[in-house]
Amino acid sequence: MTVLVGLDVLGQGVRDVAIRDGVIVEPDGTETRVDCRGLVALPALVDPHTHLRDPGPGTAETIESGSRAAARGGYGAVCAMPNTVPVADTPEICAYERRRGAEVGLVDVVPIGAVTVGEEGLEVADIAGMAAVGVRMFSDDGRCVARSDVMRDALLEIAKLGGVLAQHAQDPLLTVGAQVDAGVADRVGLSGWPAMAEAAIVARDAIMAAELGCRVHACHVSTAQTVAVVRWAKSQGYPVTAEVTPHHLMLDSSTALTGDAAYKVNPPLRSVEDVEAVRDAFVDGTIDVVGTDHAPHAPETKRGDWCEASMGMLGLETALAVVADLFVRTGRLSWAEVAERMSSAPARLAGLDGHGRPIEVGAPANLCLVDPHRTWRTYGRELASIAENTPYEGVELSSRVVATLLRGKVTFDLDDRFS
Repeated sequence: MTVLVGLDVLGQGVRDVAIRDGVIVEPDGTETRVDCRGLVALPALVDPHTHLRDPGPGTAETIESGSRAAARGGYGAVCAMPNTVPVADTPEICAYERRRGAEVGLVDVVPIGAVTVGEEGLEVADIAGMAAVGVRMFSDDGRCVARSDVMRDALLEIAKLGGVLAQHAQDPLLTVGAQVDAGVADRVGLSGWPAMAEAAIVARDAIMAAELGCRVHACHVSTAQTVAVVRWAKSQGYPVTAEVTPHHLMLDSSTALTGDAAYKVNPPLRSVEDVEAVRDAFVDGTIDVVGTDHAPHAPETKRGDWCEASMGMLGLETALAVVADLFVRTGRLSWAEVAERMSSAPARLAGLDGHGRPIEVGAPANLCLVDPHRTWRTYGRELASIAENTPYEGVELSSRVVATLLRGKVTFDLDDRFS
C-alpha cells in the first residue's frame, strides 16, 4: 500500500490518499508514505480532442510520444481524433489505436472513429463496426460534416448505438481560403474567417440532434455567436454539449499581426470580445469541457509563409496550467470546478466509466497532482511531443503538474517523489 500524505483534494481540504492494487482504499498502517504536502489532487484529466498522428509517418507525433505528453499534462485518458494516415474509419484502425495505447501504458487511448469514409463527407463510414470495438465518439475532425443528408444518416446510425457525434463546426462554403479571423483580415491582408460559419453549423446540428435523438458535441467553440447558439440549444433541452480549447481561452486574434504561424489554428484565434464571451460561457457552464485540440506538426510545416503553414498547436502539457492561470488564480473557478470541466465531464462525454470519478475509497487511483505555486516557462524543445509548435513559447505559467497516476501506476513524476 502507498499513502500520498497531505494532499489538498480538489482544493477542498487536506487528507491522505491510500492506494492498493490501483484502487483508492482506507489506510491500514502498513503503507509506504509519499510526502505530497502542498499539492492539489485532481482526478486524472480526460482530453476529448487529441491528435496523436498514429497511424502515420511519425514525423510530428506517435501514440508513444503523445502518451508521454499527455501523462506530463496530468491526463489519464485521451480521445484520439481520426485524421490519421490512413484515416481511422474502420474497426481495424480503431482497434490498433487502443491496442497501441495499452502497450505504451501511460494513458488510455480512446479512438474516435471517422463519421464518413476517408473524412470526405460523402458516405457514412462503418459506424456499427467501429462501435463493435468500443468506439463511442465519431468525428470528421478538421472537416465539417457539411451535407445535411449525410449528417442525418450519421446521426441516425450513431443514435442507435448511444454514441455522440463531435462536429468541427465550419461551413466550408463560407470559409474558402480563410486564414485569420475576419476582424483582423484587412490588417494582415489575408482572407477572413467569419464567425457565422461556425455558429450556423452549430445551430443546424442542434436542431438535427433534437429531431433525430442523437447527442452532438460542438468542438472548439470560438465565437460569441456560437456561445449564444449553444445557450439557446441547451435552454430548449437539446442534446448538445460544447468544448473550448485552452488557446481560444487565452489568446486572441491580435497574434496574427505577428505573422508567426505558431498562432495559426483552425478555427482561428478570435477577437478580444469573442474570447471574453467564451470565457464567460466556460465559467457559467454553457461550455462543458476543455478539449486541447493538441495538434502537433513537423517543424518545416509551421515555418515560413502563413498561408502555406499547417494549422494547429500543441496543448496537452500546458492545458491545465493555462486554465488554472485564467480561472483558478483569478477566483473565477475552483479546482473542483476545473476538475469537472477537464476530467469528469469529458469522461461522461466519452463514456469512460473508470475516469473522472471522485477521489474516494473504491475509485480507481487515476490522479493528477498539481503544484499550484510551481512557476515554469514553456519551450517547445522541452516538451515530450516530437513536434515543438507551442503557442506559449517562453510564456510563464504559474502552476504545474508534478505527477500523474493511472490506476495506481506512476506515469509521470517530475520530482521523483515516488522513487
